[in-house]
Amino acid sequence: MADLDWSLIRTFLAVVDHGSLSAAARALGLSQPTLGRHVRALEHTLGADLFRRVPNGLEPTEAGAALVASARAMAEAAARLSLAAEGGGAALKGTVRITASNIVSHHLLPPILARLRADAPEIQIELVPTDGSENLLFREADIALRMYRPDQLDIVARRLRDLPLGFYAAKSYLDRAGRPASYAEALERDFVGFDRDDSAIRILRAQGVQAGREFFPVRCDHQPTYWELVRAGCGIGAMQRVIADADPLLERVAALDAIRLEPLQLWLAAPGALRTSPRIRRVWDALAEAFAPS
Repeated sequence: MADLDWSLIRTFLAVVDHGSLSAAARALGLSQPTLGRHVRALEHTLGADLFRRVPNGLEPTEAGAALVASARAMAEAAARLSLAAEGGGAALKGTVRITASNIVSHHLLPPILARLRADAPEIQIELVPTDGSENLLFREADIALRMYRPDQLDIVARRLRDLPLGFYAAKSYLDRAGRPASYAEALERDFVGFDRDDSAIRILRAQGVQAGREFFPVRCDHQPTYWELVRAGCGIGAMQRVIADADPLLERVAALDAIRLEPLQLWLAAPGALRTSPRIRRVWDALAEAFAPS
């Protein structure tokens, strides 16, 4: 055990999580033969077979499954050690990796990051648009803007503001279909909805609207594309008011204000250890200022 290499444990966990050497290699940015050698080296060190072949790839043997919890604990300890070392650095120069939703990344962050680059050109920015949740502890990102309160341990979070929502349609669509004068008339217009995500259906049903998939003649789960469909005139859709109100192609459908849309909470999050890094702190402060309630 004295010769146990951490890189072998990292490979072991990647294969457990991704189910094959090829998928794990893509996740780690290494070659499949390298990962194969790592697995064989770990099996030789431990004196046990850790994986068995199955039709779709690899799965842990009983010996491998027994190691997973301890290996994850090692991974978390290594991540905390790395964060502590990174947080102790005094340099403002360097890279900060930010993750945010596709919509926030596309519509709200670019001018904010442009101002930050002008004020602090020594800081490089990596922006990761995703509607998933990057793991801050494992440095998948340094700072996250999220629409929910993070509950991960060792993460510092700050609620920035609420983002109200509203119903909007392209002026071209309303010119063609007519501007609804009442709530009932508005429900007769076309709506752009989601495909597999049923959140819009649940919201409308909670308001007494008998909506199903067929209520939305155009459906898309990819948020930026969904919004482009609304902007192109496919029907009515919901969006953050701060984004939609600034778009000259759009018009708010006031007749639908009776439908209560809960505002989105915008949270800023970062690993606690990295808050002591000057460049992380500089970007954190810039984002907090930019999204402060007006």
